[in-house]
Amino acid sequence: MIRRIAYHFLTRLLTALLSFGVVWLTARYLGAAGRGAVSLFVTDCAAVLLFIGLLGGSSLIYLSPRYSSWQLLVPAYGWALAVCSMGTMTVGLLRPVSTTYLTHLWVVTVCQALLSTNTSLLLGRKRETTYNLLTISQVLLLVGGLLVAFVGNWQRTVDAYYYAAYLAYGLPLLLSLGALWQLPDRWRTGQSLQQVAQELAYHSRGAHFSNILTFINYRLAYYFVAHYANVRALGILSVGVSLAEALWLIPRSTALIQYVDLVHATDKQGQLAPTLRTTRLTLLATGAGLLVLCALPTVVLTRLFGPEFGAARLILWYLTPGILAVASNIMCSTYFSGLERYRVNNVAAGLGVAVTVAACFWLIPRYGIYGASLAMSLSYLASALYLLRYFLRDTGTRLRHLLPGPADVAYGVALWRKWLLVQQGTKV
Repeated sequence: MIRRIAYHFLTRLLTALLSFGVVWLTARYLGAAGRGAVSLFVTDCAAVLLFIGLLGGSSLIYLSPRYSSWQLLVPAYGWALAVCSMGTMTVGLLRPVSTTYLTHLWVVTVCQALLSTNTSLLLGRKRETTYNLLTISQVLLLVGGLLVAFVGNWQRTVDAYYYAAYLAYGLPLLLSLGALWQLPDRWRTGQSLQQVAQELAYHSRGAHFSNILTFINYRLAYYFVAHYANVRALGILSVGVSLAEALWLIPRSTALIQYVDLVHATDKQGQLAPTLRTTRLTLLATGAGLLVLCALPTVVLTRLFGPEFGAARLILWYLTPGILAVASNIMCSTYFSGLERYRVNNVAAGLGVAVTVAACFWLIPRYGIYGASLAMSLSYLASALYLLRYFLRDTGTRLRHLLPGPADVAYGVALWRKWLLVQQGTKV
């Protein structure tokens, strides 16, 4: 399990570094206003794609051992196309945007939705190497496209991001279809398409509702900043948030493997001990990363992104407690998802939404982007505390069982050394 987590972590680390490249390129060559416009487009894409999971998402992983991939693919694809179309029209109704913008939004979201469906099915069949390669390729192609446009002085506008996104999601989509075709799946008789769709919808509603609420916690502040301030302020906020959220690659890597193993395990209770140890190591690594990130001087940020982005350092400080809270949040919510205890996750996310809405209305008009970062932290803390309470009660553990200690540090170092030795042996 540790080796699989390491590979997933390295995949997400490379993805995070490449994503940082996207943030750097758009901030450096487009400025705060251009970076804000890109952030708003990315947020619109995420908002549309959010509803894809109501008939897909993690439930595709959950049901993949029971059904043929092709039987799951048909309802998931149909729903994805419908959601992208309706979501794009909704954005056009809610905000004054151009037809060209809506066209870009529809094409990019469709490619992302179909690609996400394919990769979820591949991961459900434990094609983890293929999943990791497809994940890396998306960001690699996006960075490559932006490098050609910006550094090559071809087009230094927000439009360059749209065209790079076509390449980044379109080509991996075609490759993922080829990977699905190679699976030894056949259309299983005795299971109607309606039956498959109904079960997929049943599991997706409970599993994904918390994801919708979580997105509101993560990104509602962006729309408030765009409304009460401007896209330039949003660009500065997005850089600080992107740097802080890069640390989430640690809990997300470990939680992904935890979820897959929990779904396939016959003895669910037997997964508790590995979960506790993994959680302690995750919190330890996330905390260390936060210390490094917060120690960055302002001059580093201004030299990296430009003179407009020095304010991002204070944003990092306001986000610090929330980012650490999310690390435990992800681990606990993954545990309850694997046990189909979706209600706990939904209530926790709902509590976070209540805090988010109240904090955004109160803090952002008064304190701008700093109020936005503080509102996000308060929301993360509220959700994490609720989940932690139920996790401890449900598992019969105590808080000290989740807090890393000297033994965990030694264990983590030993694992790292062991993994390095394995890699050296593989190269030989």
